[in-house]
Amino acid sequence: MIRTRFAPSPTGYLHIGGVRTALFAWAYARRHGGQFILRIEDTDRERSTNASVQMILDGMRWLGLDWDEGPFLQTQRLARYREVADKLLAEGNAYHCYCSKEELDAMREAQRARGEKPRYDGRWRDSTQVPPAGVAPVVRFKNPTGGDVGWHDLVKGHIAISNSELDDLVILRADGMPTYNFGVVVDDVDMQISHVIRGDDHVNNTPRQINIYKALGAPSPKFAHVPMILGADGERLSKRHGAVSVTQYREEGFLPEALLNYLARLGWSHGDDEKFRADQLVGWFDFEHISASPARFDPEKLRWLNQQYLKEADNERLAGLTRPLLERDGCDVAGGPSLAEVIALLKERIVTVEELADAAVYFYRVIEPSAELKRQHYSAALRPAIADLQKKLATVEWKRAAIGGTIKQIIAEHQLKMPQFAMPLRVMVTGETQTPAIDAVLELLGREQAMARISAQLKHFPA
Repeated sequence: MIRTRFAPSPTGYLHIGGVRTALFAWAYARRHGGQFILRIEDTDRERSTNASVQMILDGMRWLGLDWDEGPFLQTQRLARYREVADKLLAEGNAYHCYCSKEELDAMREAQRARGEKPRYDGRWRDSTQVPPAGVAPVVRFKNPTGGDVGWHDLVKGHIAISNSELDDLVILRADGMPTYNFGVVVDDVDMQISHVIRGDDHVNNTPRQINIYKALGAPSPKFAHVPMILGADGERLSKRHGAVSVTQYREEGFLPEALLNYLARLGWSHGDDEKFRADQLVGWFDFEHISASPARFDPEKLRWLNQQYLKEADNERLAGLTRPLLERDGCDVAGGPSLAEVIALLKERIVTVEELADAAVYFYRVIEPSAELKRQHYSAALRPAIADLQKKLATVEWKRAAIGGTIKQIIAEHQLKMPQFAMPLRVMVTGETQTPAIDAVLELLGREQAMARISAQLKHFPA
């Protein structure tokens, strides 16, 4: 059976690079009717936090990346790592090393001085010397000294490295904590992981891990190393490129399906398809169409894609996402027009839910136009036309067509052009210059609110 996993470290936020790895592993398992396991690698006690664990779980749930088993915590499996390390020790595949930090630093410094690659020199590998008293040893893996170690990478093809390039890595620290390369192998063996899908920054770890699999008599999983995500400038992705936490994308009003769609297209493709659902991804996903080159993160492309999803999203769903943002901004949503109807009017030109909330504010709270807008758009010449409109709106049928017809009638009677009249009217009722059609805005505002705003602003027109 296909079994994949996502194994983040809870030392910070869940970033988009991690999510893409999780997405690929999830999609591959789902396509083949397999299982997707969530594992939290929390052995870095100084940096791992419960808050980060919760952020990972929240982000995965928000994105709809459901897992079949877990979340498993490495800190709850320490006895298991000790057991496997003892087995390797007993079989002669590992040994205790008593080197102090100072000894290791001096060793590496001397190697650098000789122009050699800094590495552990194996001084305790077959040592017969008496261990120093009072020193808690680490456990090192006895790496093979001859031959090559290689594998067929499902993304990169055949990769091999000479064992002479690898030193004897620490697998268990003095405090009993497993190192990454050891813990991940024990976990993947115990959890019967068939395919390891991860970023290609782990390629150098793979030979070491394969040697540990062999020493344990366990088959290696198949590996797929996915190229890294770069910023648009070709540099490694960072916060300045928009590599923020997944939860921040949620807070900024991106839809989960849009973010997943975008991340799926970062380094993977299905023909010319740009926009597709998660179930389509599951049906299409394979390793053959993962690019061997790094993908480039384009925030504007993500925004464009989110806009497409917003246009198609259910208005009631968007209302549920927008309402808390409006209420936080002091808006009386319950006392205003239907939020779903407001969203239907606004969403065509909006990119995120946050922008949608910003655009809807004037429907639920009076926005006083700035002095500059009043200076630009309020004139004595226009005052009679506005006053005339005020009278006619008091009795007109409150439907968009009738409101629009009345506005056109006023414009014709006063020999004005639409922008001359509509722009000041827009400023009066919304406090802004960029809104949907003014007749549609007035209809949703309602007669009472619209008339009150026009009356209040007419007082600011020059006599």
